[in-house]
Amino acid sequence: MTNIIKNTCWVFGDGVSTDHITPGRFYHMRGDIPALAEHTLEDADPRFAAEAQPGQIIVGGKNFGQGSSREHAALVIKQRGIPVVLAQSFARIFYRNMVNVGIMPIICDTSGFETGDELEIDLAAGSVRNISRNIKLSFSPPPEIMRNILAEGGLVPYLFKFGGLE
Repeated sequence: MTNIIKNTCWVFGDGVSTDHITPGRFYHMRGDIPALAEHTLEDADPRFAAEAQPGQIIVGGKNFGQGSSREHAALVIKQRGIPVVLAQSFARIFYRNMVNVGIMPIICDTSGFETGDELEIDLAAGSVRNISRNIKLSFSPPPEIMRNILAEGGLVPYLFKFGGLE
């Protein structure tokens, strides 16, 4: 994963659950992640499922990913090519699932962001710049082990390469 991520964002509010990310009515598709990913966040914003592009950024409010511990919620976001999710806070299990599948979770103040804003995230410096609104925020840079896991594409590829966590 590169240290600089720059793209437009999709903004969602507080309490986005794993059921918003992967609607339960499509649970029968869980064995076909590409097909399931076509419905990502469909219940939160139908435009996302139809229009989101790889490399774009998801911005959430408080407790993003709350609800069940379905790994599919993180997997479909990765399948859509979303490299990073910013939120004011994350549900604990969802946060871990994102890292495990290779998506960077960033905790920061996301108030004032709007869908379509252009963001530039510097992972090494721990900064988010909302270019569209001239807002600059700081966040705690991820620990080295997390950056290393994400650089390998997630926990499983990391473990295959290095044989364990060091």
